[in-house]
Amino acid sequence: MAYPQGQQFQAGSSAVPSSQVEISVSCRSLRDCDMLSKSDPMVVVFCKDSKSDQYYEFGRSEVIQDNLNPDFVKKFVMNYFFEESQKLKFEVYDVDAKTARLDAHDFIGRIEVSLGEIVGSPNGVMKRPLKGPVAKNGDIIIRAEEMSNCKEIITLQFKANKLDKKDFFGKSDPYLEFQRSNEDGSFTVVHRTEVIKNSLNPTWQPFTVPVKTLCNGDHARVIKVVCNDWNSDGSVDLIGEFTTTISEISRGPGSSNQYGLINPKKKEKKKKYVDSGQVYLMSNKIEYQHTFLDYIQTGSTQMNFTVAIDFTASNGNPSNPSSLHYLNPYGSPNQYSAAIMAVGEIIQDYDSDKLFPALGFGARMSDNNVYHDFALNFNPNDPQCQGIKGVLDAYYHSLKNVQLYGPTNFSPVINRVAGFAAQQQDGSNYHVLLIITDGVITDMEQTKNAIVQASRLPMSIIIVGVGDADFEAMNILDGDDVRVSSNGQYADRDIVQFVPFRDFIRNGTSMLTSQAALAKEVLAEIPDQFLQYMKKKGVKPRTRTTAPPIE
Repeated sequence: MAYPQGQQFQAGSSAVPSSQVEISVSCRSLRDCDMLSKSDPMVVVFCKDSKSDQYYEFGRSEVIQDNLNPDFVKKFVMNYFFEESQKLKFEVYDVDAKTARLDAHDFIGRIEVSLGEIVGSPNGVMKRPLKGPVAKNGDIIIRAEEMSNCKEIITLQFKANKLDKKDFFGKSDPYLEFQRSNEDGSFTVVHRTEVIKNSLNPTWQPFTVPVKTLCNGDHARVIKVVCNDWNSDGSVDLIGEFTTTISEISRGPGSSNQYGLINPKKKEKKKKYVDSGQVYLMSNKIEYQHTFLDYIQTGSTQMNFTVAIDFTASNGNPSNPSSLHYLNPYGSPNQYSAAIMAVGEIIQDYDSDKLFPALGFGARMSDNNVYHDFALNFNPNDPQCQGIKGVLDAYYHSLKNVQLYGPTNFSPVINRVAGFAAQQQDGSNYHVLLIITDGVITDMEQTKNAIVQASRLPMSIIIVGVGDADFEAMNILDGDDVRVSSNGQYADRDIVQFVPFRDFIRNGTSMLTSQAALAKEVLAEIPDQFLQYMKKKGVKPRTRTTAPPIE
């Protein structure tokens, strides 16, 4: 899409959260802390701050008198980010006094859980036993429901006739600008079409935007459409404008969606002024936009996480403290371990069996052969490890049983995971491959070809660069700006995210803080990549079933 020079739409300084979820809490069979009556329970929710690694209080429920099976009315609304490990703690108290001090009340029990685990549970409902002073403290039931006023997307196409001529040596270079009305009567630009050069009768390409972008889900909310003439110096000349609504647009092409462009200054000056041209709606289509959570919470898709680790000699001898693979028994984890934990601890919340294939490349074995796709657990028939701890254990064990060698080839592990993904392309499984490497890739052409092929499959690739090597060539694989191509074929979609770990390591910054920042950066694109695949393949999530009643 070509925007007017100097007039490109810039998003605001704040990013809209991926989703908002509403947390509801109930308890069952709570421990009775009162002698002459039943407990008076209250739940307190805490969130962990990634920088300080400390919990802070997020909110409290109301107190329910004399009830061991409370259903709290108070809801907790949180911003949900797939790319962050949002640690939560729920504590239940028996309230005995009119004070905010928690130590004045009887502690019943607690659980610690991530928001990802909650939303990843079937129907977004999780039931866990409370951990407390005694063996049986009761159960807590947590429900997460995505909040969204509007999940519709709209595809529109417009044309115009007999626009005013604005260019001295030509006609006009028109484009449409869509503005959403605000509560204070102002308007905010939310979309621009491409510029049609030298035309008074332009037809713009169809475009698709979320309905909430245009009107925040309110179909009766005013939308201003401005037609401007683009100038090469970056300035614009107003041709005219009109207002409409999604309700009006929904009527489709016809007289109700034929708009006269009004230029206020010309109208004020010219008594016989009618308009500065006509804009016509050519087509419109409103569809429901499924979200990442629609697939996860309905059990439509299982996320699968695979780790691939660079065992080339450029990492340095593992027994040497300067090595990127050095395992310090008294200090922080090395960057390989930190990257595995940072990304894996988030992804594992969405993987029900917690079995993760773990691969290595660039190592020489006892048979003197170099392998670029070997199982870290040395079981080629089943490279899966139990949980992130299992992956780390296999990684540490491998370091003691292989020789770091080379070169740095990515294509074998990409093709290996692509083989997993190719087995089920119906949307029931989605694969995320994490490659951790210290050096510049040596099989670039083969890797680009592997990525092009993998882009047609349900998978994404995260590449984390560790150490201080020159990773400039890696940006070729990250298709944010230019789509990866090989042998004249372009990737169907951008599936690669590359990040150097060193960008998140600062003096005085804890490794936990660096890990959280890394995970946020590398996982931010996964939901969109996931949805692009589902939309391209026409895969829709299962219909949400009614959650069973709380007993």
